[in-house]
Amino acid sequence: MDAGSMNSSSNYKSNSRGPLQEQFIQRKSSRENLDRFIPNRSAMDMGYAQSMLTESRKGKENPAISSPSREAYQRKLAEALNMNRTRILAFKNKPPAPVDLYPKDFFSSQTQDKPAKPRRHIPQTSERTLDAPDLVDDYYLNLLDWGSANVLAIALANTVYLWDASTGSTSELETFDDETGPVTSVSWAPDGRHIAIGLNNSEVQLWDSTATKQLRTLRGCHSSRVGSLAWNNNILTTGGMDGCIVNNDVRVRSHIVETYRGHEQEVCGLKWSASGQQLASGGNDNLLHIWDRSVASSQSSTQWLHRLEDHTAAVKALAWCPFQSNLLASGGGGGDRCIKFWNTHTGACLNSVDTGSQVCSLLWNKNERELLSSHGFTQNQLTLWKYPSMVKMAELTGHTSRVLYMAQSPDGCTVASAAGDETLRFWNVFGVPEVAKPAPKAHSEPFAHMNRIR
Repeated sequence: MDAGSMNSSSNYKSNSRGPLQEQFIQRKSSRENLDRFIPNRSAMDMGYAQSMLTESRKGKENPAISSPSREAYQRKLAEALNMNRTRILAFKNKPPAPVDLYPKDFFSSQTQDKPAKPRRHIPQTSERTLDAPDLVDDYYLNLLDWGSANVLAIALANTVYLWDASTGSTSELETFDDETGPVTSVSWAPDGRHIAIGLNNSEVQLWDSTATKQLRTLRGCHSSRVGSLAWNNNILTTGGMDGCIVNNDVRVRSHIVETYRGHEQEVCGLKWSASGQQLASGGNDNLLHIWDRSVASSQSSTQWLHRLEDHTAAVKALAWCPFQSNLLASGGGGGDRCIKFWNTHTGACLNSVDTGSQVCSLLWNKNERELLSSHGFTQNQLTLWKYPSMVKMAELTGHTSRVLYMAQSPDGCTVASAAGDETLRFWNVFGVPEVAKPAPKAHSEPFAHMNRIR
């Protein structure tokens, strides 16, 4: 083997790194275009070359035609048309055309947007309206609740009525005398059968709605009316005009298990988080407290986790977010008019929106990121907000007095509102519940039919 062929072979091996480079070297080793002194016609722009030769000849033959403005124009035109190149001859091949590694419709099919979700129609009028005579027009009470058995409870003066949403039938649960009543709060237990009733004389009664039977009376919790109630499994939390919050275990005789002291005036809002770990309380002292059961003690008054003083009016409207466990929405009274959002882990205020009127109640949509608020003067409306942008999606009007109470159906779609105009209205504001998609079948394990080797 001669020296030339050995040198060529060793050079090839030292430069070879992969198929693409190997293909490039083979192309370079072909006899075509090897001489760097002979121009490659296939790589030249013959039209551009002819134009350049013609223009240069014209310029020499007709020097009078040239002018500064014409030369400036020619330069701009050359830049725009890529005609400002100086070389006419080309000694290299044109770069190869890019190879499509994927079909042309591959990326279009991958990036194709999902079909747009049809916009939900939100009825602007109530679906049904019921009379609610003698409904107490008191901002600090909680006289409406919708249980998991699809039965709605409403207190009218001294009487508690039950309305079965499945059949549309109404029944009277109990009427209290004037020394005990009027009723100041109602709240269904999680089972949808038992109901707690707070009274003006500081007592709380537990009733079996199916048997229309009183089960027990909780005494000694408060020294005045009980305006707010909240269930946490077997714990019934009560808030009174005396500013105290009491946790009652309804299964035992000595029912008082914890007492929270932090409010200086009436407690008008109570809501447990979905986990049952944190309790939010609002009062007429413009305070919002977050209590945590992990630091609770039955031996002494429990210290709050957060004491939030941003509201400038009574805090009654409270709602825990269903899709973010540590997000709480709160609404202030007529002197505040704001909806505020809180991170209950840190106590930080995430956002505040001035609604322009008294915020009486708040409800989250269970299926979408939306929040419904009810208001007082001047429009007495229900407002649907998109979260987190807080853009108004709809305003529902019909009540002629402040909308004090709201309750949500078990499926989360219908909202009942009760107002000082002594009417109870039902709104299909949250749409129709989505049909649950079947769970995807689990993929069978590969080679499941083979015996395992252990």
